[in-house]
Amino acid sequence: MFLIQRCLCSLNNKAELLKIICASGCPRFSTSAKMSKKFKNARRIEGLGSNVWVEFFNLSAHPSIVNLGQGQPDISPPAHIKEELAKVSAIDSMNQYTRGFGHPSLVQALSSLYENFYGRSIDPNHETIVTVGGYGSLFNAIQGLVNEEEEVIIVEPFFDCYEPMIKMAGAIPVSLPLRLKPTKGKDWTSASWILDLEELESKFSSKTKALIINTPHNPTGKIFSKEELQGIADLCIKYDIICISDEVYEWLVYTGRKHTKIATLPGMWERTITIGSAGKTFSVTGWKLGWSIGPKNLIRQMQIVQQNVIYTCATPLQEALARAFWYEIKQLNDPQCYFYSLPRELEGKRDRIIQLLQKIGLNPIIPEGGYFVIADVSVLNIDLSEMKEDGCYDYKFVKWMIKNKKLSAIPVTAFCSKYKKEFEKYVRFCFIKQDSTLDAFEKIIKNWTKKS
Repeated sequence: MFLIQRCLCSLNNKAELLKIICASGCPRFSTSAKMSKKFKNARRIEGLGSNVWVEFFNLSAHPSIVNLGQGQPDISPPAHIKEELAKVSAIDSMNQYTRGFGHPSLVQALSSLYENFYGRSIDPNHETIVTVGGYGSLFNAIQGLVNEEEEVIIVEPFFDCYEPMIKMAGAIPVSLPLRLKPTKGKDWTSASWILDLEELESKFSSKTKALIINTPHNPTGKIFSKEELQGIADLCIKYDIICISDEVYEWLVYTGRKHTKIATLPGMWERTITIGSAGKTFSVTGWKLGWSIGPKNLIRQMQIVQQNVIYTCATPLQEALARAFWYEIKQLNDPQCYFYSLPRELEGKRDRIIQLLQKIGLNPIIPEGGYFVIADVSVLNIDLSEMKEDGCYDYKFVKWMIKNKKLSAIPVTAFCSKYKKEFEKYVRFCFIKQDSTLDAFEKIIKNWTKKS
């Protein structure tokens, strides 16, 4: 055996030699080969190995790359939330476990805040749950409410974790696309993306259990109007299904637009789970705290999942977040409230990035909300022949851009499944960035236009 191991170390084709030894019946190696079959992945994660965030984080990691890809703010969060975390961490009791479904002061703050928008009282202990980010809320809702072989309707483009989470629950994702309505001139806005209600209704079946809606929408920036949401609500009621409303960008709404919570429409509270995010609300994505609000019977199923998966979220972060909420609740009617001052700041950054993209010949679709802008990059007619790998046009374009322009973005087909062809010419740029980052982006654009 020692000689065989020495030979393995000295040969280039070790895998081939191992196959020969296993086939020969050598007990030590054949036993390992048989055991290894048991190490195969569980079926629930088959086909889910690739991930756009992992791939493009690595591609954009070099300091020379200007990263407008991931929705990762590099602006500073409000000073008071950072100060509260520093204070909280010095309290011994705050460094221990807290209530599993949400730290008491945080669920009280969530209840107090959202009662203003729902127009109803919210039971902090039974109608809210604090989760590990918006991801955690989605996971708890799908695992707790959707059975194997049931169907969940999702709208493409969709945040990329929707489909994998549905599949991991043994359920079936059923998708339909937003469609771009022809617009006169070049004034494209995210309102131009339309959800066809007749097409949506055609996706309902006896197996339909839930529908996931995302507004303000990532990646398009669309804010579903009250009329559009009413049409969706009517179908949810007609077919008696659950609505999971992903509203993590709820505060990021720009001039002339208004965000409506679908749960506030008649007949929708009792069938809707609404998801929020601390990362998006206070620009602290690294805190990974989210929450869900909804009727007691639905929230209870999410609590059961949580108590058996993660149990609870970090106590100091929850306490600091609660204090930040109480701070902002006191000034809800003040324009300086962070919920209102952040979108004002971002609207200027949005307009700047749109103007810069226009300089290289793009016609960005102006977002009504969120902090992303998408543009059709096919109009640039870039020669992508050097990008040898297979894949959609937008993937090749972004990889070309990283290599040749030192600029990173995200391909929109990362948010698609069945309808990639309809979206493969679009790329998403993130603008929740410091002025210095946008300055670096402007320098790239100037060099780009010179070479053009």
